[in-house]
Amino acid sequence: MIPFDSGVKVWLATGHTDMRRGFPGLALQVQEILKQDPFCGHLFCFRGRRSNHLKVIWHDGQGSCTFTKKLERGRFIWPRAVCI
Repeated sequence: MIPFDSGVKVWLATGHTDMRRGFPGLALQVQEILKQDPFCGHLFCFRGRRSNHLKVIWHDGQGSCTFTKKLERGRFIWPRAVCI
């Protein structure tokens, strides 16, 4: 189990993301699209085009981490972006 501080937020990138990207590419997406600092300790989640692949990036203060999960069956349910 990986411990997270109580103030850690989980950010979901709406839409789909190119799953070939590693931490540097996803961190750039966090900076440009979400306007957040990818090294702040929050979790940033990205979903693939077919909705069966998930990547999470996180910086723990010592280094960057990339977690990935690919479902054999089913898909990740993702909220839709709402324009106000």
